[in-house]
Amino acid sequence: MQKNQILVGKYLLFIALLGGVFSYGQQRYVPDYRKSSENKLIRFGYYLGLNHTNFKTDYVEDRPEQLNINPEYGFNVGLFVDLRLINHVNLRFEPGMFTTQRNITFPDSWPEATSTNLSRELKSTYIRLPLVFKFSALRLHNVRPYVIAGASTSLNLSSKENSTEDNNSGEFRTITQMHALELGLGVELYLPFFKFTPSIRGVFGLNDELVSDSWTSNIDGLKTRGVFLNFIFE
Repeated sequence: MQKNQILVGKYLLFIALLGGVFSYGQQRYVPDYRKSSENKLIRFGYYLGLNHTNFKTDYVEDRPEQLNINPEYGFNVGLFVDLRLINHVNLRFEPGMFTTQRNITFPDSWPEATSTNLSRELKSTYIRLPLVFKFSALRLHNVRPYVIAGASTSLNLSSKENSTEDNNSGEFRTITQMHALELGLGVELYLPFFKFTPSIRGVFGLNDELVSDSWTSNIDGLKTRGVFLNFIFE
């Protein structure tokens, strides 16, 4: 949890510095770019980015040693369709894909862990389908901050939910569907030929994703927690 907080702080600092430098660097004679585009009913774009995705783990009973989960950085890519509802409020659909890897190690003190092979590489590729509301502040010259809130459904193409192999065979299984709440913020930077938006988002899984077996009988729930840094082009 502390690592995620440090990571979020770094991302927020990066976005704030980028927006501040861009705003400060604009001269008074620079026009307001792409002003007419704000009145469009529907807009399109795409995004690229990174993610750092972990699990929130709940246990049936407390033990001195718990699962050790070390996430690695993953990649995000996708499109978006933006529908203007009223001034400063938009509805946005953002279909995309992201990859992630979580390295899981079982404590050798667990009675369930009967093998010397205690490490698992959980590599996952998700199809992600977020639907979010975007609440924009007033535009300041060529800069506009915003916040977003919504929900998503993701389909894990690597879940192996129906596999007959389990941790006794070295296979850590998760279910296919992941439902989550999404909260984030960003800064829209209006440029002469396009709009560039760095944004950060937290993804909070709602459902237990674990396919239980004898090794994981003490795990009461396994829910995704992720931080997504996206660079949006429109």
